[in-house]
Amino acid sequence: MKSQQLKDYLDAKAAYYNQPAFIGEDPISIPHRYSQLQDIEISGLFAAILAWGNRTTIINKCTELMELFDNSPYDFIRNHEARDRMRFMNFKHRTFNGLDLLYFVEFLQHYYSNVTSLEFAFSGHLDQSDTDVEKAIAGFHKIFFALEHPERTRKHISTPARNSACKRLNMYLRWMVRKDTSGVDFGMWHHISPSQLVCPMDIHVSRVATRLGLIRNADPSWSTAIELTERLRELDPEDPVKYDFALFGLGVVEKYV
Repeated sequence: MKSQQLKDYLDAKAAYYNQPAFIGEDPISIPHRYSQLQDIEISGLFAAILAWGNRTTIINKCTELMELFDNSPYDFIRNHEARDRMRFMNFKHRTFNGLDLLYFVEFLQHYYSNVTSLEFAFSGHLDQSDTDVEKAIAGFHKIFFALEHPERTRKHISTPARNSACKRLNMYLRWMVRKDTSGVDFGMWHHISPSQLVCPMDIHVSRVATRLGLIRNADPSWSTAIELTERLRELDPEDPVKYDFALFGLGVVEKYV
């Protein structure tokens, strides 16, 4: 497929899937339940981190988790006492368990006692001259684990330093940063440019991207995510990750593999 044909094809697919109808069956529906910045940040972070497997199951588990936060995650994080954390001990989604959740809650309470937005845990490591969010994600990883923490919890926050594709954090950044006229992504963070975002890469996206000739192989690594994003920037330098909608829709909905 020629470059202009590929652009036209992916632009059409992105426009088709980047619509409000996308929200209901996607984990992004969890932060869409809220209007306050911090509620969206917190619920969005958990929805992204727990985005493993069947989307219906993910949404159900995130709903269960938000109920444990009394459906007011920011208020709970800021004002709860240590004894209130006992309610989290039996929570589990795949390999994410109560012990991991307790550390997430501890980190968030500590962080929000000093800073008003989770944005700065990412953007504080980034310069306008940086072409992508590699330093933002690596910096967040360091901040997140600055407190004493269970070693097992480290697997739930990825970092480019280990050549991870960082799919969940890239998805979270897409939600928070991308300026979306269709109302799917929030665009609430302003110190990271949409042009710096990296395309979230899972097995579905990587297979479609390989078939379309956007990447050389389907290896889910940071280097491959950058390779894909650079190709997508050739199609739209200002908003390359809008094509995440196209690649995801082609892979998950249309089974284009």
